[in-house]
Amino acid sequence: MLGTAPQDSVVKDGGVEDGVGLTALLVAAARAVETYRPDALARDAYAEHFVRAARASAGWPVHPRDVPDADGDPLWGRLGRYFGLRTRVLDDFLLGRARAGIRQTVLLGAGLDTRAYRLDWPAGHTVYEVDQPHVLAFKHDVLDGLRAVPRAHRVALAADFRDDWPDELMAAGFDPSLPTAWLAEGLLLYLPAVAERALVDTVHWLSAPTSTLAYEVKIGLEPEAVRDSPVYTAARERIGVDLLALFDGDPRPDSAADLTAYGWSVTVRTPFDFTRRHGRGPRRERRDALAANRWVFAAR
Repeated sequence: MLGTAPQDSVVKDGGVEDGVGLTALLVAAARAVETYRPDALARDAYAEHFVRAARASAGWPVHPRDVPDADGDPLWGRLGRYFGLRTRVLDDFLLGRARAGIRQTVLLGAGLDTRAYRLDWPAGHTVYEVDQPHVLAFKHDVLDGLRAVPRAHRVALAADFRDDWPDELMAAGFDPSLPTAWLAEGLLLYLPAVAERALVDTVHWLSAPTSTLAYEVKIGLEPEAVRDSPVYTAARERIGVDLLALFDGDPRPDSAADLTAYGWSVTVRTPFDFTRRHGRGPRRERRDALAANRWVFAAR
């Protein structure tokens, strides 16, 4: 059920107005625009309400008509379509695992993800959303105002990945003896290398056989020419999101290799693999800010 938020419902202290939190609004705006495309890869009726509820993003586009250059716009066109494609691919991944019998999904760094509300989960499925308290509080304010009802059993867990979040997750009902579908969408990019390794190790030790993990990373450090790409420049200058400053600058660990060493089966894909599969989405270009992005799918 999706109600109508009042026009004066802007959240005064959303907690997502700066830093990494602001990227959650960027992705929500991209999902909102994608939702109204005639060839939408994914639809999220809640996304535009998040964008309008925060002062920092209240004037951002939420419809293709708000993007004059359409797909030619580096921010809401190219990067926006990237987020739409990523949403679709990971939606398909999680629903596929759930329909194959996995009964619990954990969204690590859930942000403004609304999969618990918009996907057609099998009966009895539980979705755990783990993120910082201020992000979840903003999310709850908006969704409660819309009288939104989740389509799975949803458990929101306010936690910091630097703290003992696994104990908190199990205290909330998570069962490590059951297979789990884990998702870290747009999270590892912002974590220090040591935190990424710790997260992957923790997921391994909490995962029963046939569990799965999907996550997004960048491989290597991008050259200066790529760091000046229109995508990064547009995000910084037009909406104040300096992605390069938010990405952790340390050499990245090879988490795919770590999982392989633990005995997981690992597949690494580029976004462009799925552009070809779906017939729409970003394509390679010069000085490409997306060229180093990898989507990793692992199964224990």
